[in-house]
Amino acid sequence: MGPLGDNKDNVVVSNLKLERMLSMKGGKGEASYVNNSQAQAQHARSMLHLLKEALDGVQLNSPEIPFVIADLGCSCGSNTIFIIDVIVEHMSKRYEAVGQEPPEFSAFFSDLPSNDFNTLFQLLPPLANNGCGSMEECLASNSHRSYFAAGVPGSFYRRLFPARSIDVFYSAFSLHWLSQVPDIVLDKRSTAYNKGKIYIHGANENTANAYRKQFQTDLAYFLGSRSKEMKRGGSMFLACLGRTSLDPTDQGGAGLLFGTHFQDAWDDLVQEGLITSEQRDKFNIPVYAPSIQDFKEVVEANGSFKINNLQVFRGGSPLVVSHPDDAAEIGRALANSCRSVSGVLVDAHIGEQLSEELFSRVEDRATCHAEELLQNLQFFHIVASLSLV
Repeated sequence: MGPLGDNKDNVVVSNLKLERMLSMKGGKGEASYVNNSQAQAQHARSMLHLLKEALDGVQLNSPEIPFVIADLGCSCGSNTIFIIDVIVEHMSKRYEAVGQEPPEFSAFFSDLPSNDFNTLFQLLPPLANNGCGSMEECLASNSHRSYFAAGVPGSFYRRLFPARSIDVFYSAFSLHWLSQVPDIVLDKRSTAYNKGKIYIHGANENTANAYRKQFQTDLAYFLGSRSKEMKRGGSMFLACLGRTSLDPTDQGGAGLLFGTHFQDAWDDLVQEGLITSEQRDKFNIPVYAPSIQDFKEVVEANGSFKINNLQVFRGGSPLVVSHPDDAAEIGRALANSCRSVSGVLVDAHIGEQLSEELFSRVEDRATCHAEELLQNLQFFHIVASLSLV
């Protein structure tokens, strides 16, 4: 995606545009999501036992009825394909355990319209229904898939599917992305104006509370939509960035990722006269890492879902490096990790040329603090398993 403006313009990504353009960085380049999602893969694998517990609670319907799975916020890497394979295999075994032939499976990969669906679909193995006879043979074949696949573009804060059509909803590392930066955070007249910052880590209480309210409003819309789309007896497994602190201005791992070296790099551009302080202040990362209380309040107020499991899960570091003693590799890993999830927004706000400058400074700063980053940068996740009341 090209920039929406050049270096001379004070380009602001409006909330209306956010849904149309927000995406993880597509393609297969060094800073792409495909090449910077190993940490998400590790974190997802470490939660598989919790996912399988949620799947064990799904009601088995007639094998003649297709079993439908939806991954919300699938992005464009191989992680979503791995998870769908896990769900299909687990549910197939459940059907076989009660002496039934597994049904046909259908998987919907859903994300915002700007997601790189092309890269995702290129990663999908060919459908196995012509080349192998039994479901067991299909599942045993690594080079084929045993489900029908489709992409569904759209915001998961609204309806995406027909009523009572989905057996299993899965969403990982997506719900911390807000539908918008709260308007009052960008309003100079407001006490919630996030002056001098591009994230809420270490911000004032009013700013953080505006983000918290936005998260809870968004989650309420998300649950309202899923409550109509999920089949009776279905299950929903959710994991998003979370925090252990009650204080929303302490965003934990997300705060270290977006609120330290990334923040300082923006300040570098301001001090060097490459951008104005107002340009910096008009950019805010639309991410909120909730506490378990933030999450629970919304689910209980919604009233459509029963909480089967809700916990804070230690995910580990988002930095996956081959040489932990190589400071330059750690610096590069942090810059690429940050760029893979926020680069599209940065490009749109200040243009691709200044974006290069910004992430170069992130890399330099992270390299200087490599040892500290490896020790302290830990992600926690809110993990929830929900079913209809």
